Amino acid sequence: MEIKHTALAGTLESSDVQITLSEGKGISIDLDSQVEKQFGKQIKKVVTDLLAKYNISDVKVHVVDKGALDCTIKARLIAAIQRATDTQNEQNWGVLG
Repeated sequence: MEIKHTALAGTLESSDVQITLSEGKGISIDLDSQVEKQFGKQIKKVVTDLLAKYNISDVKVHVVDKGALDCTIKARLIAAIQRATDTQNEQNWGVLG
């Protein structure tokens, strides 16, 4: 799947995450988190695993984490992907499995 334009999902509130997707070469993840030392690898794994399920291989991902759980990261990333690929009306429930 191809990123068509920059898209953002999420907020900067406590326990949330803000994810911005834009066009890129390869997968580039920029993580801004106060808990990066403890959970940075897990956050990046959640992001890369979900991008793989959507067959997205060229994207810049900017993640601003405010203590979000994995399920919140997935929800925000799905919203950003749907916005960036113009597929808001095409639900892909298989990516949640």
